[in-house]
Amino acid sequence: MSNVTFLRKELESLIGKITKDVEEKISLFGTPLERISDDELEVEIFPNRPDLLSLQGYARSFNAFLGKSPGLARYTIHKPEDNYTIKIFNSVKDVRPFTVCAIVKNIKFTDEKIKSIIDLQEKLHFTVGRNRKKLAIGVYPLEKITLPIRYEARKPKDIRFIPLEADREMDAIQILTSHPTGRDYAHLLEGKELFPVFVDAKNKILSMPPIINSHDTGKVSLNTTDVFVECSGFDLLVLQKTLAIICTTLADMDGKIYQMILDYTNRKIITPDFTPEKMKISINNVNKLLGLDIKEKDLEKLLPKMGYEYKNKTVSIPAWRTDILHEVDIIEDIAIAYGYDKISPAIPNVSTIGEESKESKMKSFISELLIGLGLLEISTYHLIKKQDAEQNNLQDMIELENSKTEYKYLRQDLVTPGLRVLSENKDNEYPQELFEIGTVFSLDKKNKFETGIKETENLCILACPGNFTKIKQVLDSLTKNLGQAYSLEESTHHLLIDGRTAVIKIGEHRAGIMGELHPETLKAWGIKMPTSYLELPVKSLF
Repeated sequence: MSNVTFLRKELESLIGKITKDVEEKISLFGTPLERISDDELEVEIFPNRPDLLSLQGYARSFNAFLGKSPGLARYTIHKPEDNYTIKIFNSVKDVRPFTVCAIVKNIKFTDEKIKSIIDLQEKLHFTVGRNRKKLAIGVYPLEKITLPIRYEARKPKDIRFIPLEADREMDAIQILTSHPTGRDYAHLLEGKELFPVFVDAKNKILSMPPIINSHDTGKVSLNTTDVFVECSGFDLLVLQKTLAIICTTLADMDGKIYQMILDYTNRKIITPDFTPEKMKISINNVNKLLGLDIKEKDLEKLLPKMGYEYKNKTVSIPAWRTDILHEVDIIEDIAIAYGYDKISPAIPNVSTIGEESKESKMKSFISELLIGLGLLEISTYHLIKKQDAEQNNLQDMIELENSKTEYKYLRQDLVTPGLRVLSENKDNEYPQELFEIGTVFSLDKKNKFETGIKETENLCILACPGNFTKIKQVLDSLTKNLGQAYSLEESTHHLLIDGRTAVIKIGEHRAGIMGELHPETLKAWGIKMPTSYLELPVKSLF
């Protein structure tokens, strides 16, 4: 979550006078009012609405909610002019493979507007960009750039420029070790042989994403009127939505948006593209989830209050909304537009008494035991990335249709997302001893389940650093407290070291696997410590 402070005078110039009634509506809009004074107000913006992080974005959406400008906001986008081209080279494929770009002209910058854009950029870095790991944003004065632009990757020693707020030229390694911002984000390029750069037609380096811009070509000033905007990262859809957030903010500062041609090796893309996504919505699902009796004509009034267009049971979603992945997300907005204060809570008319299931009690008991042993419980996504599946050489993967993110496959074990957690925390304090109890998915080859997918509750434990003895000690303690006996049988596993791998047998049943992760497995995930792990179905411990 991010707390955003707006100058009261500026916000009132866009939405009108802030009365007591408007104060109440600010919170009902889903942005709790944290503080208000004669000079400024502070609101809390939840991570699912990064489009509200700027004054302009907030005012646009809140005016729709107030009924002052309902419906889908429209922006004029001008076609690319000569040389409005970005050439993307294959060398960036393994470091930061995608970029989307735009040019915005005729902006009359003030100190407040520059500060607003910098604040928006940093908040987007922190939220959508996962602290620049997922995406990085650059805004540059166009008058200092010669088009067209290249997006390529070079060896660190071949990258030299003056980084932002520095007084001397440095190479890439010096920036990562000597510059304060470079040191903060050096881990994002750790282990990479090539670093990405944006370069103009005169071979001037504009920036080295996701680290820092050039001081010569990457600093907007009061004299700037036209800007070049780029977002680079790993998920093209997320990049496009982030670019839309920035461009619409600049357009609301009276800027004119121009498209650019992105020349990838095998295709060309034109960005930005504000074509709204279409999604069907069922009135029955709306009423079932909200417990209301909303009619079709009500949706025609409620959805425009949240910035949508609604025709023929189809919702047109703004290109800058990053949070709409499912019909349920739209129904949540319908509830906000209807007013949570108008929905009366009701006790369900059922005659049964709720009670925690035995399975749930057992899982809670196992969690408490492992926490008592000093392990940290994690909870990972049910979906994994294609890259994760390939790194662990997983077969028979179950792929989602029309996935809206890079997470496309149902996990078939817990060690894969567990290794992702260790990989992303390799620079944090050790030991890192983790466990997770969660659902894994596999193809139902015996046709026992209607969905064709078998679901199993597994327990996974990872000890880093850890060897076979360490993981066995944890299993000994766990089974002793559960009153279970087990035995081990030497085995092999493609992720584990031969001779340090065993099948866990409970009675005559082969329950799970345990052992030390192979050095090649650790190398693939960038994990620096020896690691051991075990995984087995929770029910085998009952």
